[in-house]
Amino acid sequence: MPESWFHALVGGFMIGGAAALMLLGLGRIAGVSGMSARAAGLAETGPPPGLALGFIMGLPLGAWLVARAMGGVALRFPPSAAALVVAGLLVGFGTRLGSGCTSGHGVCGMSRFSSRSIVATLVFMASGIATVAIMNLAGLS
Repeated sequence: MPESWFHALVGGFMIGGAAALMLLGLGRIAGVSGMSARAAGLAETGPPPGLALGFIMGLPLGAWLVARAMGGVALRFPPSAAALVVAGLLVGFGTRLGSGCTSGHGVCGMSRFSSRSIVATLVFMASGIATVAIMNLAGLS
């Protein structure tokens, strides 16, 4: 069985390839938060709603297919459903505040050398590092 770094490398190539295919084939950025907003009818602009819905539905479907092919995947969730809900709301707020998410800015924007996306990705990373550090100090991890 290949090492975990190999899985990460293959996954990275797949994400990059899918983002490039969407940009080159459809002229659209593969940002998950924008696609989610469009699929849910919360955004007036973006790809056609059917495309956005298919994209969003393909995320868990693809994960399920990989899990089946690999013989299962270990899942870990926070011990509290409330923590999961609060985390989701904070991420949603952050994606609206930052006009995009890690896929839109971190994958698609940085690959286009967008200065706005580079700054947004640096803020995402710094926020994630700070959150993990605070949770570890508080004994919540």
